Amino acid sequence: MTTSEVAERYRTAESTVRYWRHLEKGPRGIKIGKRVLYPEAELLRYERALIDGGEDWGLAS
Repeated sequence: MTTSEVAERYRTAESTVRYWRHLEKGPRGIKIGKRVLYPEAELLRYERALIDGGEDWGLAS
């Protein structure tokens, strides 16, 4: 998925997704040429980590 698609999935701005990447939070992207893409498996891993409490932030209580 593209940064735009990830932002839409999480209902946030593209700049937020880029900021998460800068902080090394959120789903990990793979840089291919000039684009950053997010494999579906990585988004699912990230979501599972949030549910399991493995991430510092993400889901609201």
